[in-house]
Formats: sequence, structure tokens, C-alpha cells
Amino acid sequence: RDPDFSCAYVTIRLASGTTGNGFTFTCGRGNEIVVAAIKSLSFLVVGATVVDIYKDFAAFSRSLTNETQLRWLGPEKGVTHLATAAILNALWDLWAKLLKKPVWRLLADLTPEQLVSVIDFRYISDVITKEEAIEILRQSQTGKEQRIQTLLTGGYPAYTTQVGWLGYTEETVTRLCHEYLALGYTHFKVKVGQNIEDDIRRLRTVRKIVGQDNIVSIDANQVWDVNQAIEWVKRLAEFKLLWIEEPTSPDDVLGHLAISNALKPLGIGVATGEMCCNRVLFKQFLQSNAIQYCQIDSARIGGVNEILSVYLMAKKLGIKVCPHAGGVGLCEMVQHLQMWDYVALSGDKEGRWVEYVDQQHEHFVNPVVIKNAHYQAPLAPGYNTTFKPGSLAAYEYPNGSEWQNMFAKGLFKDPRLNS
Repeated sequence: RDPDFSCAYVTIRLASGTTGNGFTFTCGRGNEIVVAAIKSLSFLVVGATVVDIYKDFAAFSRSLTNETQLRWLGPEKGVTHLATAAILNALWDLWAKLLKKPVWRLLADLTPEQLVSVIDFRYISDVITKEEAIEILRQSQTGKEQRIQTLLTGGYPAYTTQVGWLGYTEETVTRLCHEYLALGYTHFKVKVGQNIEDDIRRLRTVRKIVGQDNIVSIDANQVWDVNQAIEWVKRLAEFKLLWIEEPTSPDDVLGHLAISNALKPLGIGVATGEMCCNRVLFKQFLQSNAIQYCQIDSARIGGVNEILSVYLMAKKLGIKVCPHAGGVGLCEMVQHLQMWDYVALSGDKEGRWVEYVDQQHEHFVNPVVIKNAHYQAPLAPGYNTTFKPGSLAAYEYPNGSEWQNMFAKGLFKDPRLNS
């Protein structure tokens, strides 16, 4: 009910004409601030030689996060890190297109040494070193080709958030539960935290329809204090919940640990990560076992490079990764990361899912494909991050034709009239 789904969209063009596209998701207002940050970082990209970038990708990613003046605005968090993610996502899309592979397959085909070379291990070497990461990846090589075939045949399991948005009537929840059950979903997530009686009503409806054998999780989107989270979730424990997601501030490691310890006897895990700002914060969540489910976001921290480091720490520390998705294009990107994890790192899909939200996919040249509640492995080269030309023409702010229509109707104010 609140967001205007938006993104800051980056195109990197080579002299040859080949392009890579990347973006970071926003909720509308503030999108222009991320765009400004991307422009501030662009001097590090424009004129660079692409071979040099990929030859030492870790060093290039650090050049974006470590620019001495812009670093003051982060470091490695907030708007500047969202901008970094958009640029790096475009470079991964470009690399995969140059090699004519989808990103998941590009990652899977890298040797352990090559993959580790794209990661900046500064600040996390006390948890995992380059040498440890290489050894973990080497051990995961066994059975990789078989897992690739399994992935190509059956896809990767998804869970749905569509049934449980706040404000839904009982009739809407009932209809959507039946629809997504029929589509093959076995894991359903419900938003909670505004009104306990409404939460109980919607969860009772969901459980009644999906049954006791399917999985139900809940998501509070950071609304509670620590003790409030514990007491609220205890009241919902009768619904046999797998996890409580984002129960409190996304920066509060010790708060999540307290919630995790309190809910452990009830068999309810804690999940977070979509607002986790960098690998250092993830390191602390994983080290302390404050979370049982690690939810990376494909556009929040420093692109694929930094996300790989979180996967490696999670693997070493035995925490399952279940990525956040939804919004604009997050499903398109994050499928690649989780598929690489299955093929080349964890080797396991048990108790792991990728979130799926059914919106905005029609704007992409190569949208996600879901069959029987499973993401189908992308085959097109790139990161699935290229918008259709028509969507760009219609929705680019503030010049797009759809914006012109909304300005004319008085739904939004044309920012160009302020000057």
C-alpha cells in the first residue's frame, strides 16, 4: 500500500556497442538520490578498459567503495552502496553477455581461484580467508555437473508472499491461498506486526486452507522492539511458524540473538538480511547465530562480488541462505545467485527457497519463469536485468509517457516545474 516500485537503472556501453544493465530497487521517493550517487561514482567507470576490470574485479569493486571522498558518505552502506550495487550488477550482466552465459552459469564455470578473486575479503578474513574459501569451493566441485542437470530439469523452489499482505480481507486471503496452492506452492509468508488480532485472523485463515503439512512464515518488516517481538511471536506460535523475518531493527545483531534464543524452544527461527547493509554486518549475524535464515538481497550490498562473500561465510558457519526478492527485478537477479549456490557451493536445496512476488516481470526482456512453484534456470546470456525499450520509454522518470499522463491528471507534481 505504500511503495511506488522504482529502481535506479544503469547502462554500461562498450565501444563495440555491447551493453550491460544493472539496477538497485527503491520504493519511489529517494530514487533520484541513488541516481545522483551513481553519477558521482561514474568517473571511476567511464573510460575504463573492461578487460582490466574483470582481470582484478575485487580491486575494481573496492575502488567504488573506497573512493576517499565518497567513502565519507557510507562507508559501504546506504545510498552510496546502493549505487555501487547498481554499477556492479551492470558489470556482471555485461560480463555474462560477453561470455554468452547466464550469470549463474558464469559463476558456476569459474574455478574456485577465479571466483574467490572477485571478492574483497577485507574486514571478513577473521571469519573466512581466501584460502578457506578456495578449499570450500574445491570440495563442492564433486557432483556439480549432476546438480546443473537437476537444476535445468526441475528448477529451484520458490515461496510466495502474495497471500499475506497487510490489509487483505479474509476473502482475498482465502482466494489467494487456493490460487497459490493450485500453482504448487508449499511455503507461504504472511506480513504481521500492525494488529495482533488481525494477524491471528489472517494466519488462522491461511493455516486452515494450506493445512498443517505446508510451511508458513511471517514477516514484521522491522516494526517491533526486541521484547515486543518475542511476546508478539509467542502469541502466534500456535500457527507452527518456520521463521519470523525482520522482527526488529536490521542493524541490531544482539537484539536478533535475544529473539532467536527466546523463540528457539518454540521451533521458530529468525530470518533477516534484505536491509543488511554490508558483509561486515552479515558477518556478525552469522558468527553469533543470531539468525537461522540468511536473506541476502541482490541489490542492497555491493553487487554480486560482496554477496558471494556472504554465501561463503554462511556455508562455513552452517546457516541456510533464503534470498529476499520481489520489488522491481529482484526475482530476476537473485535466482542466479541461489542457483550458483546450489550448483557450486552448498549443493543443497533442502529447507531453502527463493522468495517470489508476481509483479513487474512483464517489463523485462528475459523475465523469470516459474513452473510448479520453481524458478526455471535462466538460459539467456546476462543477469536478466535488461528492461524492454517500451517500458523505459513509458516509465523513465520524469520524461516517460506514463509519468506525463500522471502529471496531467494531477496524481504527481512534475518536478521540472519547480525550476
